Amino acid sequence: MKVQLLWSLSDRNVDVAQVSSQRQLAISVSALADQVEGRLPLNLCLILDKSGSMHGKPMQTVIQAVEQLLDRLQPGDRISIVAFSGAAEVIVPNQVIQDPITIKSLLKNKLNASGGTAIAAGLELGITELMQGAKGAVSQAFLLTDGHGESSLRLWKWEIGNDDNKRCLELAQKAAKINLTINTLGFGNNWNSDLLEKIADAGGGSLAYIEQPEQVVEQFSRLFGRISSIGLTNAYLLLSFVPNIRLAELKPIAQVSPDTIELPVQIETDGGFTVRLGDLMQDVERVVLVNLYLGQLPAGEQVIGQMQIRYDNPALKQECLLSPAVTISANLVKTYQPALNLQVQQSILTLAKYRQTQLAEFKLNQGDRLGAATMLQTAAKTALQIGDTNAAAILQTSATRLQAGEELSPAELKKTRIVSKTTLQN
Repeated sequence: MKVQLLWSLSDRNVDVAQVSSQRQLAISVSALADQVEGRLPLNLCLILDKSGSMHGKPMQTVIQAVEQLLDRLQPGDRISIVAFSGAAEVIVPNQVIQDPITIKSLLKNKLNASGGTAIAAGLELGITELMQGAKGAVSQAFLLTDGHGESSLRLWKWEIGNDDNKRCLELAQKAAKINLTINTLGFGNNWNSDLLEKIADAGGGSLAYIEQPEQVVEQFSRLFGRISSIGLTNAYLLLSFVPNIRLAELKPIAQVSPDTIELPVQIETDGGFTVRLGDLMQDVERVVLVNLYLGQLPAGEQVIGQMQIRYDNPALKQECLLSPAVTISANLVKTYQPALNLQVQQSILTLAKYRQTQLAEFKLNQGDRLGAATMLQTAAKTALQIGDTNAAAILQTSATRLQAGEELSPAELKKTRIVSKTTLQN
């Protein structure tokens, strides 16, 4: 297994006379198999909401989804299951999969819906279980909930009790630091979109929306397919630039495929930059967009920086490997003629769709319905430009409803959030 690392500039030609020129650098990262290889062993933790609102069909469909997932695990895979309501408990401690029948029996006996929704308690236990089997495996969690975390009570200057949401984000960030990936699944229409998106983004995972109970099996299967295709783990993008080249100050780096995520940037002591990518799927591009400013450079083909990937290869039990360094360059010209890259333009529009939708949600939360509607219309047009017709339809419908003075339902708000981040499948 090896890393494929490619780059393109939004416009390779740069006017040598300009004091500052802005460019977008698209970086494509993927794992390529040298030969036919079996999939990596999985270390999977299911963190499941069993609060009272999950009673009945919701819980039955979750159990069905887990049973089908267990049937797809292979010898050498590890499983752990944590359930939470007002408190959290380990139903299945981290173990190599040997007896799926006993695990299924434990599920049916212990997943009885009742109580509150202490998401952080479940997440903390889940991370603890994952850590026990992380060596040499793809370590990921599925966090499923239909509710909001429990909030603390604030009286004047004092905060009483635990703020579940704050604790969840701290735990997701901890998981990322120890190279564990958290995927989140929002069940129904009452879950906290901001919280689950932030947990997934911080944990390097994906956010899924389960509108109807019947979709649980489909979403578990989709996520399982993604993690089964992982070839390399714990990947970090390492970037460095020559003098006169700098990152944009606000949100300079974002992932745009397969999901759109704002990526935090770590500045190193040598002036370089490190960005966590997490696990790399085989033959599936991870596309990252970097917003750069180029100062004045001499005419001709000029090196502006270099990049490489640090990663682990569990199949060979190797850690902290480095891909070959790749040089990034631009063409400084005296007579400027644009040389636009259409693929990079698509990536720019994909990120624009996400940020336009974010701005629409912000305006809506501030009570500016018309402003929100305008931004949703803009996002719908952007979605059409990149061929994302499903997103365009959902965004335009929401815009039209707001213009008519109507409220957006919880389901509509969640669909809007999901289509801003990814391409919605039929």
